[in-house]
Amino acid sequence: MTVAVLHPPGGRGTKRSPITEERLAGVLEDQRAAAAREGVPSAARRRADLDKLLKAVLANQVAIAEAIAADFGHRSPVETALAEVCTTVDTIRHARRHLSGWMRPRRRSVSLPFLPARARVVYQPLGVVGIISPWNYPFYLALSPLVGALAAGNRAMIKPSELVPRTAELIQSLIADTFAEDQVAVVTGGVTLGEVMAGLPFDHLLFTGSTRVGRLVMQAAAQNLTPVTLELGGKSPVIVAPGFDLERAAHSIVAGKLLNAGQTCIAPDYVLTPEGTLDALVAQIKLAVARMYPRLGDNPDYTAIINERHFARLKATIEDAVDQGAHVIEINPAGEDFSNGGPGPGLKLAPKLVIEPSDDMQVMQDEIFGPILPIRSYRLLDDAIAQVNARPRPLALYYFDNDGRRIDRTLEETVSGGVSINETLLHVAQENLPFGGVGPSGMGRYHGFDGFETFSHKKGVFLQSRLNGAALLHPPYGKLARTMLKALISR
Repeated sequence: MTVAVLHPPGGRGTKRSPITEERLAGVLEDQRAAAAREGVPSAARRRADLDKLLKAVLANQVAIAEAIAADFGHRSPVETALAEVCTTVDTIRHARRHLSGWMRPRRRSVSLPFLPARARVVYQPLGVVGIISPWNYPFYLALSPLVGALAAGNRAMIKPSELVPRTAELIQSLIADTFAEDQVAVVTGGVTLGEVMAGLPFDHLLFTGSTRVGRLVMQAAAQNLTPVTLELGGKSPVIVAPGFDLERAAHSIVAGKLLNAGQTCIAPDYVLTPEGTLDALVAQIKLAVARMYPRLGDNPDYTAIINERHFARLKATIEDAVDQGAHVIEINPAGEDFSNGGPGPGLKLAPKLVIEPSDDMQVMQDEIFGPILPIRSYRLLDDAIAQVNARPRPLALYYFDNDGRRIDRTLEETVSGGVSINETLLHVAQENLPFGGVGPSGMGRYHGFDGFETFSHKKGVFLQSRLNGAALLHPPYGKLARTMLKALISR
């Protein structure tokens, strides 16, 4: 991908009045009024909106990478291009390419007594969509839902995380340069703004973040009966099946775990490996880390922890495991000192393996969101599946096996938001697959057509023909009606 910038960070400098708590409801009403005034946008208008957004993203690639790196303390521009820009561009292009097909009404069959009537499903814009996005992938997770909302013909209001203020300002400027405020608005500010926004009567609200905050968002939305999509998280397990190539598994696990330094909602959160293979798997993980990150502190490819609070939280998680007797292995190929965040820019933490942790340890209770990986051994595949099923349903599950029957069995006997077989993370990059959680890891789904459906009202339409057979069942109910009902019931 060619990385270029057509104008400096912050776009062309479009200025708008800040959207304060007092203005939030007014902006929502302005968007509703504009939707009523301008009507349902055509396919051509929606494609034009997607084209404008695509142009803005491509023009600001360097600015995006610089803003995110500044917010994190350090993140590789290549990692941002891969996980933020490329994914957003792919999302926009996929929606534009398939939009006409998505918008087309779907024919549905009509029950026998009502023939020759017809039925179909038509897709209508819901109206105004609220998007509350997180800090870990601040650009992609703000704009990817926006693509679905625009493709479905909606207007939108976005609240980026307050933990990434530079990226939030960039998104605000980019959107202001591209759309009128009564079509897409960006709200920048603290937690209180997000709380107020969650309580607005949107036609749909999408929140990405922690399960704890997701509960609060759902409570606020319930006051207005606002439907929600919650993209949360949880402890996404890895199961390595007996006989699988440990080098291959380790390479994929490390790549998935250390992308963004583990600050990924679908990062591998713990590993289950067959008895007798734990030491060999640990050895392969060490080798994989050393190959990908021969040094860590000043390595431009290794991402920093977002802030001091999360850095302290991760250190406390390790201290808790050590205090409870866990064996912790630090993987530090260059022998750098990470006691205070390490050398180089940002707060960095060397990857750590927690061997055979107990369920009482924090590392096995909370989503880790950092470069810490618990590893446990199991005796039978039944035991591994039981361990997964004993926990809240995760956002993702990763299974490494070459046996088709065991793969099918694991898919059937576990429940998770999504699955990658013999790989980590990559199911989320498939625009034709729905993405979403289940139970504590979320509700609802988006990406591709599933996002278009989420942000649309699926209206069922029944079209009566001139030959109305159903009229024979209208009162007064005579012999013919009774005969027809008897035939319908007994058929």
